[in-house]
Amino acid sequence: MSRLFLFLLQALLTLVVLGTTLWGVGLLVFRLPGAIGIAGAVAFGLAGLAGAIGLWTGAPRLPLSFAVLFIGLLGWWNSMQPSHQRDWIPELARLPEIAREGDRLTVSNLRNFRWRTEADYDQRWETRNFDLTKVEGVDLFLSYWSGEAIAHLLVSFNFRDSLPLTFSIEVRREKGEEWSSLAGFFRVYEMAYVAADERDVVGLRTHARGEDVRMFRLRASPEQAREVLLAYVADVNRLAAQPRWYNTITTNCTTVVYRLVRSVSPESSFTPRLDPRVLLSGYLPGYLKDIGAVRQDMPLAELVRLGRISERAKAISLDDPDFSRLIREGVPKPEKTPQP
Repeated sequence: MSRLFLFLLQALLTLVVLGTTLWGVGLLVFRLPGAIGIAGAVAFGLAGLAGAIGLWTGAPRLPLSFAVLFIGLLGWWNSMQPSHQRDWIPELARLPEIAREGDRLTVSNLRNFRWRTEADYDQRWETRNFDLTKVEGVDLFLSYWSGEAIAHLLVSFNFRDSLPLTFSIEVRREKGEEWSSLAGFFRVYEMAYVAADERDVVGLRTHARGEDVRMFRLRASPEQAREVLLAYVADVNRLAAQPRWYNTITTNCTTVVYRLVRSVSPESSFTPRLDPRVLLSGYLPGYLKDIGAVRQDMPLAELVRLGRISERAKAISLDDPDFSRLIREGVPKPEKTPQP
């Protein structure tokens, strides 16, 4: 029994050493420049392998030496601080802030760019007012650019007598900085909120990027939609006051929304439950169907088919004030919201 226990303990420690080695290699590659990062990663990788071998050969100094290196690397990781003060790409140069006075919201730095291509656009930053008593519901856009597993999430709040207010959670890139999903694990990017007109944030994806955008109208009551909107308001202002790291898994466009919704209505039928499809955001429609957040009287495949808005959107000018109404034509409206 003691031999089996020793074997299992050694196996577990080996997995820990190899896991931390892989993490450290990634950190050094993505956080140190060029050849320095590669050389550091190779050296740390060799130290990790030596530590793992030492666990099985009775050479305790090898895993202990690796542990010291790892603790040093962990200290460096913990010293990294996000910042708002970098040379950001123009479309993410400003963060929104939202002031509330009673039932009135004033959104500053609302983005309303006009996109011809990703590199050719007119910059427009605006201040808009919204009335909380006129919130009618909430819609969700999923924009697919590479297969069915991953999509970018947009959340749009509808109001009587005013244009929708749309939020996007983005990787806040610096000028000349490229996006890498792997780098997103290693505190390379900050997170940004974009508060925008749909002609900007949806039009960027339908017109300029040619992505496959699908729209789903959620079964949220006005009260539920207002609660989620106010959760957004609070988090938008928290981020404006304190920068935050983006993380490919834990702090991205779907996981942040998941936490916001759970935070405002923990007992509601609209509350999401934890599910792998929260991470594999391309499969989110099936998840929404399962939790009752979209229409239940239609097959999922039909909801997806009718929710594809890209071709219809491309036929509409981004200067058309009826853009938001026109892209919703033919998209199934939500059923009457069930009472909690």
